[in-house]
Amino acid sequence: MAALPSWLVDLGITVILALVAAIAYRLTVRLGRGAIRRAAARTTAQWDDLIIDRNVFARLANAVPAVILYFGIGPALGFSPVDVSADGTMTAFVALVVQRVALSVLVLSAVLSFNALLEAINDIYNASYSEANSRPIKGYLQVIGLIAYISAGVVIVSILADRSPIVFLSGLGALTAVLMLVFRDTILSLVASMQIMSNDMIRIGDWVEMPQSNADGDVIDIALHIVKIQNWDKTISTIPTHKFISESFKNWRGMSESGGRRIKRGLNMDLATVRFLTEEELVRLGRYELLRGYMDGKRGELEAYAADKSDMAEEVIQDVRRLTNVGTFRAYVYAYLRAHPLIHEDMTLLVRQLASSPQGLPIEIYCFTNDIEWSNYERIQSDIFDHLLAILPEFGLRAFQEPAGSDFSRAMASAAVGSN
Repeated sequence: MAALPSWLVDLGITVILALVAAIAYRLTVRLGRGAIRRAAARTTAQWDDLIIDRNVFARLANAVPAVILYFGIGPALGFSPVDVSADGTMTAFVALVVQRVALSVLVLSAVLSFNALLEAINDIYNASYSEANSRPIKGYLQVIGLIAYISAGVVIVSILADRSPIVFLSGLGALTAVLMLVFRDTILSLVASMQIMSNDMIRIGDWVEMPQSNADGDVIDIALHIVKIQNWDKTISTIPTHKFISESFKNWRGMSESGGRRIKRGLNMDLATVRFLTEEELVRLGRYELLRGYMDGKRGELEAYAADKSDMAEEVIQDVRRLTNVGTFRAYVYAYLRAHPLIHEDMTLLVRQLASSPQGLPIEIYCFTNDIEWSNYERIQSDIFDHLLAILPEFGLRAFQEPAGSDFSRAMASAAVGSN
C-alpha cells in the first residue's frame, strides 16, 4: 500500500490539532463558566456578577485554542518551538503561519477581554457610587480602550509581519498630522468630556434642551464621542460630546433641584371692558374672602385721599381716585395664588400688567409650583387658569380673542334685524 503524501499527513495532523483546540475551548467555556458563576453566586458582592455579565472570562476563553495551536503545531509536525522558523521546508512554513495567527488571536482575545473589563468597571462604578451621574467615567475608560485597541493592532501587525513593534512605532512620528486629522473628533470629545465633568455641566438624568440639534429630553448616556438624549416623544437624539462645549444648551437641573417649577403665562383682557368699579360692585367684591383685606384697605385709603381734597373750590374738578376692575382683578389673582396650596411660598410671585397691544391688555402671572413633575405641573397650571377665566365676568372683564366666524354671523344677523 502506497504511503500518503507528506503534505496530506501534515494537513491531517493540523486538522486534528484544530479539533482538539475546539474541544478544549468548548470544555473551558462550559466548565469554566459554570464554576465561575457558582463561585460568584456564593458572594454577596455585586461587582463579580457585573464582570460575569460583561463576558470578561468568556472572551478570555478564546485564548485557550490559540495557546494550544501555538505550542502544539510545532511538536505535532515534528519541530520544536525553537527551530520552526529556522527550517526552510513547507511544513515549517505552515507551522510558522499557524503560530503567528494563533499568537495574534491570543493578543486579540486579551484586548477584547480587557475592553469587557473596562465596561464592567464602568458598571461597577455606576452601581456603587452616587456621584456616578455627575462624574461619569465612561469617556475616560473608552479612551483607555481605544489606546488598548491601537496597541493591540500594532502588536498583531508586527507579529504577522515578523517585525518588532518598534519599527512600526518609529514611523508614527511622520504620521502625526494624519493621526491628528483621523482622531480629530476623538481628541475634541476627550477635551469636552473633561470640561463637562470638571464643570458639572450635564449629568445622566438631566433634562437638557438643545434646539439647534432638535433635542429636548433626558440625558441617558454620556460617552466619549456622543451624548444620548431621549426626547419627550421617546426618540433618541445622538449629539457629539464636543457640541456641549462649542454650542449653547439649556439644562433644567436647577429647576429640579430648587423644588419649584415656573409658571409664566398671561391673560389678555379686552380693553373695551376695562373701567371703574361701581358702588354695588365694591360692596359685592368686598364680600370675597380673598379680597376683603384689600378692599377694606383701599376703601380707607380712598376716603382719606378724598378728605384731603374736600376743601377745593366747587368749580374745580377734583382728582378722584377710584378702583378699577382690572386692578382689583390683579389683587384677587395675587391673593388667590398666595393662598394656593400648590404654589411655592418662598419663590417669586408676581401678577403684573404688561404693555397693551392690539391683542388686549396682558395680565401676566409669574410664580412657581411646588410640584416639579411634568404632568402635575401642567394640571396645576391648567386648574389655575380655568378658575381665572371663569371668574373674569365677576369683575366685568372679558378675555380678548380674535373675531371668529360666529362673531361675524351674529353681527350680520343683528344688522339684518336692525334694517328690518
